[in-house]
Amino acid sequence: MTPVQPTRRATLVRLAAFGVATALTMPAPAMAEARPPLTVFAAASLTDALNAVGRRWTARTGQMVRFSFAASGTAARQIEAGARADLFVSADGEWMDRLEQAGRLMPRARRDVVGNRLALVAPGKSNVRLAIRPGFAIGAALGDGRLAIGEPRAVPAGRYAQQALERLGVWSQVSGRLAPAPDVRAALAYVARGETPLGIVYESDAAADRGVRLIGIFPAASHAPIVYPAAVLKDAGPGAVAFFRYLSSTEARLIFRAHHFRTPG
Repeated sequence: MTPVQPTRRATLVRLAAFGVATALTMPAPAMAEARPPLTVFAAASLTDALNAVGRRWTARTGQMVRFSFAASGTAARQIEAGARADLFVSADGEWMDRLEQAGRLMPRARRDVVGNRLALVAPGKSNVRLAIRPGFAIGAALGDGRLAIGEPRAVPAGRYAQQALERLGVWSQVSGRLAPAPDVRAALAYVARGETPLGIVYESDAAADRGVRLIGIFPAASHAPIVYPAAVLKDAGPGAVAFFRYLSSTEARLIFRAHHFRTPG
């Protein structure tokens, strides 16, 4: 994906301008056909961005969007077990592949919508300084503490973190000193509350919480590409395909960029 990094203020200004320009061309809620709410299962790291996208969709169409945020693995397993949902947005392709192989996706209704970067964070008042490179002293920086990451077996951010630390040759420094979290936002909270001296989350998470300080960004080559595929689920209700397409619209992309996600174009 092509990196796009406008400032948050500039992006929000553009978003506001776009909203004014499109207000006359989008259906007003009062004129929109009555539709049942959409249910979207999504990766926890998308909480702020997708809530904003959902609010804009509702303002434009009158259709409510209900989100269920969790680790991608947790959400995928719930869908696989029969949980009712219209769309799924995962933080990696593997969990989406699993649902596709299980026949849970609508044919030809899947695409990557955003990307992200992997970040090392510390509590806001921390004085830790680290340069992320092969062999860097992350173990020493932890002191007597632990490293907060998402549980690698269910949380894509945790799996990306393990990949990065292994490729940089420092996994052995921390593998026995982890604070595994049920999703990436929980890992972020551990750091923000000062329960761990360091954590690995997404760049968008680091920007969302003033209680943490960004230490650095992991090299892209140290882990698999971080992409978020979205898909319409089989037997989805009215409006699901339209909302799926809206996730790749110019308006939605501006919202994602304002929340520090990467989008094409």
